[in-house]
Amino acid sequence: MDFLRQIPIGQFAVPDPADQAGGGSWLRRLDPRLKLAWTLAFLMTPILAGPIWRLALVGLLLLITALSGLSWRLWRRSVPLLLALALLVGGLAAFLPAGSLPPGQLQRPPAELRIEPGPPGSQPPERSGAAWVLFRQGPLVVTRRSAELGLNGATLLFTLIHSANLLLLSTSPEQLVWAIGWLLAPLGRLGWPVERLGFTLLLALRFLPLVQEELQNLLRSVATRAVNFKRLGWKAGLGLVLALGERLLANVLLRAEQGAEALLARGGCWLPPDQLPRPQGGGVVQKLLNASAAAWLLVLLGLRWKVGDL
Repeated sequence: MDFLRQIPIGQFAVPDPADQAGGGSWLRRLDPRLKLAWTLAFLMTPILAGPIWRLALVGLLLLITALSGLSWRLWRRSVPLLLALALLVGGLAAFLPAGSLPPGQLQRPPAELRIEPGPPGSQPPERSGAAWVLFRQGPLVVTRRSAELGLNGATLLFTLIHSANLLLLSTSPEQLVWAIGWLLAPLGRLGWPVERLGFTLLLALRFLPLVQEELQNLLRSVATRAVNFKRLGWKAGLGLVLALGERLLANVLLRAEQGAEALLARGGCWLPPDQLPRPQGGGVVQKLLNASAAAWLLVLLGLRWKVGDL
C-alpha cells in the first residue's frame, strides 16, 4: 500500500478538471510572489512571539486550508497527521524535565523580611504570584517553562510544515522558481548566479517525489521480509535503521547522478527567469484577489507589531 503517496506533502498537485469547471481554487490563482511572501510571514512572525500569536497563526492556517478551495483529498490525511505529530512533540516537551535555572543572587538580606504570625486558627502566610507548577500527577510534572516549550514547539512545527505544504501544493515548481528569481533579480547586478540558483532549486523540487518513492520502496522491502524488530533487539534494530538510511542516501545520489547524465546527454541548459512560465495577469477578479492578499498581509504584519507579544 503506497501510504506515502496518499499523503501529498510538499508536492504540486495538478488541478482536477472537475474543480476547474467549478471555479477552481483561489489559492492557485494567487500570484506566486504573494504566496511566497505569506509563507515567509508565517515562518518569521512566530519568532519572539507570545503564545496567543502562535495559536492564532495555527488557527489562521487551518482556516485558509478549509477555505482555499483545494480538493479535500489533498489535505484530509496530511493535516490530521501533522496535528497529531505537533501535539506529540508538544506533549513530550511539556512533560519532559525542562531543567532548572540557577538561583539568582539576593538583592537584599533575608533578615529584612519578617512575616508576622496571624491570629490563632488562620491560614499560614503564603507567597503571592502565579504558581510555577501547573500540573502534577505522580512523576508527571508540568511547569510554566515546560508548558511554554511544549506550546512553542508544537505551534512552530505545524506552522513551519503546513505553510510550506500549502505553498508547494498550490504553486508549480516553475512558478515558484520564477517568483524566487524575481525576488533575487537585484542580486544579479552584484554578480550572483541567479539563473543557476533558480535552476538548482527547480531540480531539487523535481527530486522530492523521487526521494519519497525510494523511501517507499525501502519500507516495502522491509515489510516483505517480515523483519521482527522485537527479536532483533535494540542494537540490531538500530543497525538495520542505519543501514536503511545509508541505502536511501545511496539510492537518492544514484538517481541524482542518472538525472544529471540524462540532462547532459540531451544538451540540457538552465532557463533564465524571464523564460519560465509566469502567472497570467487575469482580469479584474485576479487583480482584486492579489490586492486583497497584499492588504491582508500588511494587516498581519501590523497585528504582529501591536499584539504579537501577548
